[in-house]
Amino acid sequence: MRIAQSGRGARRVPDEELEVSEEMARPAGLTAARWQVVGAVLHEPLPVAGIARVMGLTRQSAQRTADLLVEQGLAEYRPNPAHRRAKLLVATDRGLEAVRRINPAHRALADQLTDQLGGVEGFRRLAHALEKFSAALDTVERTDPLLPGSHLEVTEGSVT
Repeated sequence: MRIAQSGRGARRVPDEELEVSEEMARPAGLTAARWQVVGAVLHEPLPVAGIARVMGLTRQSAQRTADLLVEQGLAEYRPNPAHRRAKLLVATDRGLEAVRRINPAHRALADQLTDQLGGVEGFRRLAHALEKFSAALDTVERTDPLLPGSHLEVTEGSVT
């Protein structure tokens, strides 16, 4: 299989996942991003940098989303005893209720996907393959000067 063939399907997955997540979050007054961030602090408060690290977001993106959640009354900042400036984000009762409203649709989707993938073991195999693919991409040396993170320099008339 050519990498271009596998890439087409791989590129569709995040788009489709985002679309489905947006559809589930909308009736609860959330976006997929806000659902993701408030979900990160359901069980324990975290500083924005911790949310970014856990969710694989930039700190700035996590900060913007956290601020929007606070404006909506779905989360609040609390003092962080471990760090004076890095406040902790915690879900409010309204935030918890919004996530509870999404849970039935999320559970139904998970059940449907599990069935389509051949049960829990099929889901595990897919998750493992995606983690392995992601790790492999992280180790690939980028030799195309147009790719982000490339080790090549393009200068006038030459590539080094």
